[in-house]
Amino acid sequence: MNITIETSKALAFLPAGAMASIKDETQRALAALTDGTSLGADFLGWLRLPEGITPEFLADIQATAQTLCERCDAIVVAGIGGSYLGARAVIEALKNQFEDLSPRILFAGNNISEDYLAELQDYLRGKRFGIINISKSGTTTETALAFRLLRAQCEEQMGKEEARHVIVAITDAVRGAARTTADKEGYKSYVIPDNVGGRFSVLTPVGLLPIACAGFDVEALVRGAQEMQQLALTAPFEENPALQYAALRNLLYRSGKKIEILANYQPKLHYIAEWWKQLYGESEGKGGKGIFPASVDLTTDLHSMGQWIQDGERTIFETVLSVETPEREVRVPSDDENLDGLNFLAGRRVDEVNKNAELGTQLAHIDGGVPCLRIVLPRLTEHYIGALLYFFEVGCGVSGNLLGVNPFDQPGVESYKRNMFALLGKPGYEAESQAIRQRLA
Repeated sequence: MNITIETSKALAFLPAGAMASIKDETQRALAALTDGTSLGADFLGWLRLPEGITPEFLADIQATAQTLCERCDAIVVAGIGGSYLGARAVIEALKNQFEDLSPRILFAGNNISEDYLAELQDYLRGKRFGIINISKSGTTTETALAFRLLRAQCEEQMGKEEARHVIVAITDAVRGAARTTADKEGYKSYVIPDNVGGRFSVLTPVGLLPIACAGFDVEALVRGAQEMQQLALTAPFEENPALQYAALRNLLYRSGKKIEILANYQPKLHYIAEWWKQLYGESEGKGGKGIFPASVDLTTDLHSMGQWIQDGERTIFETVLSVETPEREVRVPSDDENLDGLNFLAGRRVDEVNKNAELGTQLAHIDGGVPCLRIVLPRLTEHYIGALLYFFEVGCGVSGNLLGVNPFDQPGVESYKRNMFALLGKPGYEAESQAIRQRLA
């Protein structure tokens, strides 16, 4: 069994034969990926990445993870965007929500909050900690700043020689500040392939090493991705969940549904949604085009965003990410007084309540004019999460091609950096600095 997609509750909002009308276009969009003619073809290394991951490579990842775990009470993953979101998404989806991992996996370099960094440094004081520094260039401001602070603290607390054993660089093969530092200091290092962009990098060492450090089965994760690769790249349109997803979301977009809300009914999937938002937002939002990716955690957000989804502007569609079978079982107890009126549920599983909340919400949203798709994972395990990650990646590439944009660049991201550097007085930005200060005067 693999991931499935249910489309009927979204197709009801489209003309008869809509999926058939986009079938050939969708298959051409996939072919542009597989034959290397897609816009941004230099960044298609992720497409066949799963099948190229060898047992020897995974054994090396696991050995490095074991070294870090044996020497550290905490491991800080320094990275931003795709350099941390994939790893965090998988770890949060699999970990016990009320127990800290040992060693604890922490994240930095994804913001520039002084309070965050100060509190992180306070927490690490007196502890044995390691750093996984993830950056192709080594000069991304958020990550480079965090690494500078953490490296100095690690060397001070553990000694420079020991620090060399607990700092790992995941970076470019030959270029950049992070590569130079890793080679000079003798850090264990891994390469981010040149043809794999950050938001597609979760199945490289960028994601695999932190996930292995958290104690999860990276071999099963990769097997799930390999199975989904085979399905997504070879199955016919009618049996291909990734193609169905890409096609349907574009049909809805063309019909005026400009916002996609990814909804889950499992709190562990919160960071999967955060990863998905970056993947689709950064890939599709360009040239004045693109579906806006938003997310909600249900049923929690039904008590906040629920009103807007039900009765707000009808420019949205909803994609429900559902887990068929939970890993644990809890049944509702009976209560003699029954003051809360829940005895009608006594003896039934909590998941039955949750699934009916999901179904009831879908029906209400459909009645309110919201098309609903449903993506179903059989269970929340490494295998199916690996499949889900690849499902969304290939769906994103196909969808971007259907949209007519380059899914693999992000030119808009550079705009804020130029302004920030100019305001901070970075050498080489004098002209921009003068222009900005005139605007602000």
